[in-house]
Amino acid sequence: MDVRSLGFRTDLALLTASGSVVEDRGTHLVIRTPDNPTYYWGNFLLLAEPPALGGEREVIGAFHTEFPDARHVSIGIDTADLTEESRAAFEAAGLSVDVSAVMTAGDLTAARAVDAEVRRLVSEEDWESRARLSHALDPGADLDTAMAFARRRNAQEQALVTAGRGERFGALVDGEVVSTAAVFRTEEGVARFQSVETHPEHRRRGLAAAVVHAAGRHALEDLGVRTLVIVADTEDEAIRVYRRLGFVETERQLNMEQRSSARADMEERRQRT
Repeated sequence: MDVRSLGFRTDLALLTASGSVVEDRGTHLVIRTPDNPTYYWGNFLLLAEPPALGGEREVIGAFHTEFPDARHVSIGIDTADLTEESRAAFEAAGLSVDVSAVMTAGDLTAARAVDAEVRRLVSEEDWESRARLSHALDPGADLDTAMAFARRRNAQEQALVTAGRGERFGALVDGEVVSTAAVFRTEEGVARFQSVETHPEHRRRGLAAAVVHAAGRHALEDLGVRTLVIVADTEDEAIRVYRRLGFVETERQLNMEQRSSARADMEERRQRT
């Protein structure tokens, strides 16, 4: 299967570089991350095309066949074109449908000065602080489970840093990472941003722009990159931050998922009927 989407192509490049496995089924890809099985977008199906109307539940069934122990469903489609009927069918089957903007830039507008130390994450304590930030973004999650997931994700990124593909930058206040962004080279001349995160108590202070700018300058100046790629929710405030930095939308990326709690609720309802 030839992946056309710049968003998915850069996703897959980083996943395989950090240990994920991609299996080509012809009409779709199966992406597995054995070291982090609860990572939704490290364990998913990528379809070449949307299914014919009525085939949505078959696609979800194929996911369960490939990932029988998963408590989530994650399916991407290598096109942003989805009919209203097909979208409604996926939603009726319990999936949320998200169309994100894939944005690119060849240079960046300078970010304003911020009241924080902006630098690369270097020490193990830096990375542990990043894990704590990830949990702060989902405070309802079980602490041990969330931290275990965040540490596994850190380990995957640290392997990319060690390989010389890029860095994760953070904005630190009183020694704690309160905003962060990573950028990694995916192919010749191209680098992809990963997981731009800001603590809820430190938003609207220019920190996200500062870390994205710092990471982007590193990619352009130190990694020999010509094109920066970042993906944003079309309804989120972050997309306006990226536009101010100089990113422009080049394509759309289609993702569908059912999170673990929703899947568990659905399974419980099935058992009761």
